[in-house]
Amino acid sequence: MARPYRSVLYIPAANERAMEKARTLQADAIIFDLEDAVAPSEKATARDALARALKSDYGPRARIVRINALDSDWGRQDAAACAGFAGQVDAVLVPKVDGAAGLDRIAALLPDTPLWAMMETPQAMLNAAEIAAHPRLAGMVMGTNDLAKELNSRFRADRLPMQAGLGLCLLAARAHGKVIVDGVFNAFRDEHGLRAECEQGRDMGFDGKTLIHPAQLATANEVFAPTDAEIEMARRQIEAFEQAAAEGKGVAVVDGRIVENLHVATARATLDRAQAIAAMAG
Repeated sequence: MARPYRSVLYIPAANERAMEKARTLQADAIIFDLEDAVAPSEKATARDALARALKSDYGPRARIVRINALDSDWGRQDAAACAGFAGQVDAVLVPKVDGAAGLDRIAALLPDTPLWAMMETPQAMLNAAEIAAHPRLAGMVMGTNDLAKELNSRFRADRLPMQAGLGLCLLAARAHGKVIVDGVFNAFRDEHGLRAECEQGRDMGFDGKTLIHPAQLATANEVFAPTDAEIEMARRQIEAFEQAAAEGKGVAVVDGRIVENLHVATARATLDRAQAIAAMAG
């Protein structure tokens, strides 16, 4: 049963109160951020605060640490700290990954920790398949704010300028069996806009969405979970197909629609996802 990643919440590692509160939030995963959310003067303090926070119990939530780039003033110290967090973190998120070589450098420093990649540059989009194929990679995160900056694109509610990059990364992740979560929605008080973007990401095939505020959790958790109707349909499809198979037939019909092996595989995945979400809820 795969862990769900419907809601992946960024928490600044310099904010001890926020990290403590995150233990009670309904997030599937937490990204403890040592990079963009932490001022240069607070990098060392944030690293120390994170070390203390990770000694706490975060329950079933995945714990991911976003470090600074290795070529920055803080990246190697972040990596060294993460090497000491063995058993306390589920993955290290690497920023500005342009290709497999960037992951190789981190992998050598963190031999026992799964890696995730920030996909936030044009080069990353073009090398998405190479990055997704890396043997140490477990997940990918779309960095749509940085990507928009690099593309010199404008904001559109339909995210048309992002579609090529989003699609390339999704194809790569699915080809290599990796988790992939969508980028953030910046207007955290705009619930309607958030829901629309979550629905778009869900329909495209993303596993979930990265979030910048706890107020966004409920929407992401709802949108990226199977609905009661979808769960019921999945059960009916499986039952109908199994009955058809028992009768020597290769297909079944549910509500006037053909049900084949591929539909049953999707139905089973829907039920597995619902079960994993229920397990997260305790």
